[in-house]
Amino acid sequence: MLTKEEYAEGVRYTLKSLEEAGFYLTDAEKERIEVADFGLGKVKEIGLQIFTYVNTDRCCAKEMVLRPFQTCPEHIHLDGEEGGVPFQGKEETFRVRRGLCYLYVDGEGDKSKIKAKLPETAVTVFHEIVLHAGEQYTMYPNTRHWFQAGAEGAVISEFSTHSSDETDAFEDARIRRIPEVEELCS
Repeated sequence: MLTKEEYAEGVRYTLKSLEEAGFYLTDAEKERIEVADFGLGKVKEIGLQIFTYVNTDRCCAKEMVLRPFQTCPEHIHLDGEEGGVPFQGKEETFRVRRGLCYLYVDGEGDKSKIKAKLPETAVTVFHEIVLHAGEQYTMYPNTRHWFQAGAEGAVISEFSTHSSDETDAFEDARIRRIPEVEELCS
C-alpha cells in the first residue's frame, strides 16, 4: 500500500519528468495521474507512473513515467470475454520520448546477458529490446513482457487498443495492478 506522501511524490516526479520531456498537462489532467506500486511497497523499484489521455472502446493513449531502474513487472494482456462478448488482448506500441527503456518480450533471450537489473519479481521472458529516445516497438495481443528504465529514468508514450489494466495477468502472484493509497485517520 502506498502512503499519501509516496503517492504525492510520485505525482511530483511524473509532472517534472513530463515537463522536461516537453509534455504539459492541465490542472484537471494532473489530478488523473496514477502511481502504481503493484502492491509490493517498493514503488521506486517496482512501479509505474501513468497519465492516460484517452481510453475508449477502440483506442488508448498514455504517458508512462519510470524512475531510474524502475520496473513494470512481467505481464500479459490476454484475450477474454466481457459481458458475453469476446475481446482480443491489448496491442500496444511503446515510443520512448526521453531516457532509455529495456523491454523484455517472448522470444529467444539469455537471462544472464540482459542489460536491465533483474527485478524482485518473477520474470520468465528475456528477449531484449533496447529502446532509446525516438525509437518504438509494437507488442501484439498475448505477448508476455516486462520493462525497466535506464539510469536516467524514462518517459514512454503508449498507443494501444482499449486498455483494461485491471485484467492484466501478472507472472508474480503477489502483484495487485490497481494501487491502494492509505487513508488518513481523522
